[in-house]
Amino acid sequence: MIIEEARKVIRIEADALMALADSINGEFEQAVRRILSTKGRVVVTGMGKSGLIGQKIASTMASTGTPAFFLHPAEGIHGDLGMIMKGDVVIAISNSGETDEVVRILPIIKRLGASLISMSGNPKSSLAKAGDVFLDISVKEEACPLGLAPTASTTATLAMGDALAVALLLERGFRPEDFALFHPGGSLGKKLLLTVGDLMHAGDAVPIVTSDTPMRDALFVISSKGLGVTGVVDGSGALLGVITDGDLRRALSKGLAVLELPAGELMSRNPKRIKRGELAAKALQRMEQYSITSLFVFEGDDDAQPVGVIHLHDLLKAGLA
Repeated sequence: MIIEEARKVIRIEADALMALADSINGEFEQAVRRILSTKGRVVVTGMGKSGLIGQKIASTMASTGTPAFFLHPAEGIHGDLGMIMKGDVVIAISNSGETDEVVRILPIIKRLGASLISMSGNPKSSLAKAGDVFLDISVKEEACPLGLAPTASTTATLAMGDALAVALLLERGFRPEDFALFHPGGSLGKKLLLTVGDLMHAGDAVPIVTSDTPMRDALFVISSKGLGVTGVVDGSGALLGVITDGDLRRALSKGLAVLELPAGELMSRNPKRIKRGELAAKALQRMEQYSITSLFVFEGDDDAQPVGVIHLHDLLKAGLA
């Protein structure tokens, strides 16, 4: 019984979202264009559960390139309406469209010179009629069996807010690098801020031998640098290939006189590479893709001489994996 009721709730909310997707029309595009064209901020307001959803919408917008904040309507009628400036866009949320605290501030929003985007489940409500743009968030039924607790309606409201934020993100050409500026903390900040150049080994720490270096000496370089790999270069310093611990083990298993061979005969050609300015998270992705533990680093795509090397252990120490 409990499991079936849970499934029923999720199905009702899923159906509400599908219906919401089908209802998206030109009003939604108008809302996006109005926000894009404003020189002010987006001010989200709502009471109760709608207010909680509004806080999430404002937070999502603020983190994806649209300056936004939440204004509590009850605080607004006691002085906080001074936060709204001419040119701002206000997104007012009320499922009924008749929430007293929200309706009371609508005339003042207009008087302050702000645009109004109304989000309501009642197209005939005071809020819907007052909006410059109306976004319909109505649902067929609430998931609450009593039909009282906002459930499907709040889910639909949140989804509409996410749709606005993502549409704005795409229209602004918002990039991962931009996102990183607003998320400097925690593991997410590390993934978005750290570059290969921040973590790579450079200068004398880079294991390098020439193609004619005896493997006896190349083995010493691999061991002393502590990265389990060495690059093999030609006379001009251009990278020809790499030798890893694995290459050595495979050669030994074949009974080859490894120590007497030149490095050029044992190396693996066309090693994977990455640019210094790439995100460190991309280096991790490439290592996982090719099941390798290191990448030689270059300034650009066409450069021949490596400027460093980055190892899986560097990424682990930085908390990227």
